[in-house]
Amino acid sequence: MEDFLDACQAAVKGNEPKSLAAKMGVPHVSLLQRANPDNDAHRLTVEHLFGILLHTGDMRPLAVLAAEFGFDLVAKTEPKPEALTKSLINVAKEVADLTIAVHEALGDNHVSTFEKNLIRQEISHVRQSLDVMDASVKAA
Repeated sequence: MEDFLDACQAAVKGNEPKSLAAKMGVPHVSLLQRANPDNDAHRLTVEHLFGILLHTGDMRPLAVLAAEFGFDLVAKTEPKPEALTKSLINVAKEVADLTIAVHEALGDNHVSTFEKNLIRQEISHVRQSLDVMDASVKAA
């Protein structure tokens, strides 16, 4: 918890506290007091934390919080949009590959561990192609 509170304070102090406080709609002295882990009278709220993350882009508090619970914080990379027809063809191809993998796995009425992994891999490819299609629709 101490590392998390320190990361919150570092995010506030490292990102122009006066400007940050103005964006968040709070007095900068109040923000500094709330971000100070040694000040028992004031604490950051979830709304304050959200404002800090939103307006600074400093994800150290979130990364420390994730690490406290055994997770890694990894930024998501947005897929590059393509022409809608091309992305549609890729989705159809990936769905066809998934269909073939499932059909072949069911051929002997038993789905082995290897076949399960292959099917899951094909599902992942379908998801990725759908993400590209979504980005393509947004860009159109």
